[in-house]
Amino acid sequence: MRACICRQQEIKLNRVRVWDLPTRVFHWGLVICIVGLVATAQVGGDAMAWHFRLGYTVLSLLLFRLVWGFTGGVWSRFSTFVTGPGNILRYLRGEGTARQSVGHNPLGALSVLALLAFLLLQVAAGFLSDDEIATAGPLAKLAPSAWVSYATYYHTKVGKIILVVLVQLHIAAIIFYRVKRNQNLVVPMLRGDKELAGSFESARDDASARAKALLVFGVCAACVATLVQWAG
Repeated sequence: MRACICRQQEIKLNRVRVWDLPTRVFHWGLVICIVGLVATAQVGGDAMAWHFRLGYTVLSLLLFRLVWGFTGGVWSRFSTFVTGPGNILRYLRGEGTARQSVGHNPLGALSVLALLAFLLLQVAAGFLSDDEIATAGPLAKLAPSAWVSYATYYHTKVGKIILVVLVQLHIAAIIFYRVKRNQNLVVPMLRGDKELAGSFESARDDASARAKALLVFGVCAACVATLVQWAG
């Protein structure tokens, strides 16, 4: 037993940059916007102006993340963590590789993809929604009334419930890994680094990469602003 403890103490931990700054800013920016969207929707009235602004920001962030999923740091790329059913089953059986646990593991990848997909759907529905009282999405007047009706119902009744469930599952997973597996998933998303027993490549996170991310986000935000202005 003592020898086993000594060997564990001798394991060298390497600091690996897993989450680059743009990915972290995206993550926490999205969290802030979602909280703001829920709050402004509950308040209603004049707060709906901010609800729309936050919705445009979320769409800009989501478009950025889609692009960054192909051009960002290695652990933020879809090709690194999106995998097939076979790998997911092996991970569930405890047969996953160490590399699969550096960034998003196969289950975490499903959570990320689900959140991205349903957030995009919720924003799209919001663009088409019309409460027939005081607020309407920028595309509502351009779409057939049946589309507007379906979009409004989904946005106000269905989509928000799905997102609440997905967010709760996300938080539950964070708590599970902290309590049951002694893995803190929050700190790396704040600091960017993980202490890992093994040699893994770090995500590129220098000034050039950050400037590229800022440019990508600027283009995404400009596209959203152009769409809103055109629709208006």
